[in-house]
Amino acid sequence: MSIPSLELQIKTLPKEPGVYQYFDKNDVIIYVGKAKNLKKRVASYFNKNHDNGKTRVLVKKIVRIKHIVVNTETDALLLENNLIKKYKPRYNVLLKDDKSYPWLCIKKERFPRVFMTRRVIKDGSEYYGPYTSIRTVRVLLDLIKELYPLRTCNYDLSHQNINEGKYKVCLEYHLKNCKGPCEALQTEANYNESIKEIRNIIKGNFKESLEKFNRMMLNFAENMEFEEAQKIKEKLDLLSNYQSKSTIINPSINNVDVFSIISDETHGYANFLKISNGSIIQSHTTEIKKKLDETDKELLELFIVEIRQRFESQSPEIYVPFKVDLGENLKVTIPKLGDKKRIVELSQRNAKYYRQEQFKQVQIVDPERHTKRIMAQMKKDLRLSVEPRHIECFDNSNIQGTNPVAACVVFRDGKPSKKEYRHYNIKTVVGPDDFGSMEEVVFRRYKRLLEEDKPLPQLIIVDGGKGQLSSALKSLEVLGLRGKIAIIGIAKRLEEIYYPDDPIPLYLDKKSETLKITQYLRNEAHRFGITFHRNKRSKSAIKSELEQIPDIGKQTITTLLRKFKSAKRVKEASLEDLKTTIGNSRALKVYNYYHKQ
Repeated sequence: MSIPSLELQIKTLPKEPGVYQYFDKNDVIIYVGKAKNLKKRVASYFNKNHDNGKTRVLVKKIVRIKHIVVNTETDALLLENNLIKKYKPRYNVLLKDDKSYPWLCIKKERFPRVFMTRRVIKDGSEYYGPYTSIRTVRVLLDLIKELYPLRTCNYDLSHQNINEGKYKVCLEYHLKNCKGPCEALQTEANYNESIKEIRNIIKGNFKESLEKFNRMMLNFAENMEFEEAQKIKEKLDLLSNYQSKSTIINPSINNVDVFSIISDETHGYANFLKISNGSIIQSHTTEIKKKLDETDKELLELFIVEIRQRFESQSPEIYVPFKVDLGENLKVTIPKLGDKKRIVELSQRNAKYYRQEQFKQVQIVDPERHTKRIMAQMKKDLRLSVEPRHIECFDNSNIQGTNPVAACVVFRDGKPSKKEYRHYNIKTVVGPDDFGSMEEVVFRRYKRLLEEDKPLPQLIIVDGGKGQLSSALKSLEVLGLRGKIAIIGIAKRLEEIYYPDDPIPLYLDKKSETLKITQYLRNEAHRFGITFHRNKRSKSAIKSELEQIPDIGKQTITTLLRKFKSAKRVKEASLEDLKTTIGNSRALKVYNYYHKQ
């Protein structure tokens, strides 16, 4: 049977909520998506021009569309997530999970054991987790073992086996780590009381355990059993210390999932926190690789559905930083102030720190990906048509109008290329004229590059506002380069970025990497120019003093400076030293000039 045209397939789609699947010419699923209105969503792929190149490629490859109608948006979300995991379509974001997470298990048996496992067996046992940090599980287990003596053996402690005396207490009993239920030295009711308290601690509810230990400590103290009271006090301290580390918010915030995301051009970084009784009992952060320039909203929805499934979360409410569509069964809160707002900010901070860690690691292990990301970010932030792989920045230096010089620094892939830095002595401008100097140096730089047929930069930055930018533009105009190279001016006061023919400056986020690199360029140009200017000025100051001596030429001055290193030392030199250096006649002229008295 032949496949109907795409136009016909779209026309016959229902206007119901559901999931759509795109197939290519080989009948392979290349994309899965969800929609409130299938017909409207699918049609949108074909009736507009997409900015993202990958989306355009995807649309070209679609040959067949399949859809599944569901009752609600929630069903669509879950079905989409399951299909993505099953088929792993090329153009879908897939949340990687290449490790099995640890769980805490309370085993379904008489006198239950409590232990860590990575395998969830559906045998009626209670599983808590999964925990994203094995360290958290170990700390929790150590705390439980310190507080409650539990058995670690795997004996079958049935009534019959215990009554028949089948087992004997082991070393754990003598070490006081177990109370010996195998020899009926501990009742089942007493053991199960401990299990109940352990269950509460795992869930983040410490209140009952703290109250119980407090009562026990006071009873021991009243009965003069101070050793036992001290042991209980140590347990109380342990529990309080663990609670203080895990409680970070209002205890009334209970059974809530918190989600947040931050992203750059290529990746999203999403964080999940699980809150119970005011304590964070779970945390998970992950990196999500974008496929089709997905929005933060799309990525966060995908992350929420997947994480709640993966961690088997039953929390009826979630906190998020912005509106997400997750169906009718889940209460979505966007906190505006107070403790709820603070917990969302904490989640965002976790995502940011994770992103920074990833950047640092990528910078070391995959510098090309790091460079690509920085370049893509700069292209977007500075509204450029191409990535600024080659940037040149100009700065003028003149102090009180003397020795005007200029500097040009070159950055490649966001890093200084120092061998390409250039200094310029300003030739055509007299006095402190920043605009004229900028015009001259930009003209000279690009005239030379054109004559030598060398590659031009993708971006020019001039240190200064509208005036310097206009001057540089004049030179580009004369050379026929206006419009061929992007050019911006960066003003010092508020770090405004000026564009040609745009009176309103751009203000970048003060923490953005684009602004940091732009400032680095500007500061590097300034440093390079100032150093050159300082050297030039000091040389001219030295020479000018020696040049005042009658009948002393440039060669003699050079010889004196080579020997004595400074004009001050020449002045302080003895007649004999001067004679040795420049001969009797000239030595007398120099000596007499400084010692007229």
